Amino acid sequence: MRIIIIEDEPEIVSTIAQALTSMKYDVDVAYDGDEGLTKLFDYQYDLVLLDIMLPARSGFSVLSELRKADITTPVIMLTSREAIEDRVRGLDTGADDYLTKPFSMDELMARVRSILRRAGDNRSSIFSVKEVEVDTRTRTAHFQGIPLELTPKEFSILEFLLYNKNRAVSRFSLAEHVWGEEYDLFAMSNFIDVHIKNLRKKINDSDRQIIKTVRGVGFTIAE
Repeated sequence: MRIIIIEDEPEIVSTIAQALTSMKYDVDVAYDGDEGLTKLFDYQYDLVLLDIMLPARSGFSVLSELRKADITTPVIMLTSREAIEDRVRGLDTGADDYLTKPFSMDELMARVRSILRRAGDNRSSIFSVKEVEVDTRTRTAHFQGIPLELTPKEFSILEFLLYNKNRAVSRFSLAEHVWGEEYDLFAMSNFIDVHIKNLRKKINDSDRQIIKTVRGVGFTIAE
């Protein structure tokens, strides 16, 4: 499970991050709204812990842009504000839960577990666009109902593109998702292009109508 903390107070970030990593969650951090939104568009998360009062862009703005992009990742809003209208605004904008500072770390962790459990129960394991379908639970893929024989790397690329459908995904984001820390930007710069070429062959995509190249950015699969 991967969680992002978008919060500008280093002490709070450190405390929450330590609690989450002790529970074996992978944790990313952003210290302002713009950085947080960029990471949310670039990477796949299971949960967002989002402060309202942020530099550059407020938590309300981050959440609004997230929902406009049809990203349904669960969000817990963290704030020192106690006004009822702020809670209502957060929930109306698309937050899944709301916690007012100062809060008990045990309570936050309980809410994290609850939301992740609920999201796991409701989340479909199947992603599909234009006759291409992947099942993340069984790690299988089909095109026009016919099973695809994909390498693990090809499956990971296709899965990530389908999860981020209708959004341009950068080569770097794809590489980081597939190879993680093993990826060397200079030594492996053409790896993504080679795998994309092989994927296109396997899904009969010679005219690039399924996996489209976004010049200067990367790739996208659009409905």
